[in-house]
Amino acid sequence: MTKVALLAGGLGTRLSEETDLKPKPMVTVGDRPILWHIMKYFSCFGLEDFFVATGYKGEVIKTYFSNYRMIDGSIAVDLSTGHISDYTVPTEHWKVHLIATGPNTMTGGRIFRMKNWLADSGPFIVTYGDGVANVNINALLKFHKSHGKLATMTAVRPPSRFGEIEFDGDQVISFSEKPQTGEGWINGGFIVFETGIFDYLSNDSDSLEKNALENVARDGQLMAFRHDGFWQCMDTLRDKIYLDELWKSGEAPWKIWDDAAILRIRRAA
Repeated sequence: MTKVALLAGGLGTRLSEETDLKPKPMVTVGDRPILWHIMKYFSCFGLEDFFVATGYKGEVIKTYFSNYRMIDGSIAVDLSTGHISDYTVPTEHWKVHLIATGPNTMTGGRIFRMKNWLADSGPFIVTYGDGVANVNINALLKFHKSHGKLATMTAVRPPSRFGEIEFDGDQVISFSEKPQTGEGWINGGFIVFETGIFDYLSNDSDSLEKNALENVARDGQLMAFRHDGFWQCMDTLRDKIYLDELWKSGEAPWKIWDDAAILRIRRAA
């Protein structure tokens, strides 16, 4: 099974309204941490072996998953003995490895610290713990295997922060609320690496983007998987509110985990 590494240790300073008390991946969308949404999405493709690189306030993430069955389901507590019984078994069958990678470690350093867990099998996926998308993971992995290079980055065109207006003189002939920008592809995460990526990483101060991806590209070993669909990071309170609104509307593009959708995804793999 392809392993999934999630970068969840950053400070999240631009979302300080929420991150004074918790790491950014634990900020909620709806009633669940965005980290849960990301993991739930991957699990629809049969990927359920997660390696979470923790750092800033990592204890919040550890507490959440340590108590997941209690938080998510119904329990009975015998106060005379302290015995706790589960009434509800969560539907998730994830294996979650919570790896302490240091409070000040850079993104590449966090992946380097998880080398012993990630380098013992085939390609693995790395993504950020603060963004959701509807990337076709099966197609991404198929594309990666097809070209034989060291790494595949999912390239996305971010949504505009503002509505886009098209004029004819002073008349508005079209208005598009938060359209995708027509130019400028960026790193959207969902990166597939062969284990050779560890040749580009060496210590805590390494940036995954600058020290690894830039050099992998220089060596002709980085390919782009273009994703034209939905992608949204959660950098600011405005982003969180937008994702909350999508979730509450029932139109969240990353929510694909009904039984019929999962069956279609796995049949197509």
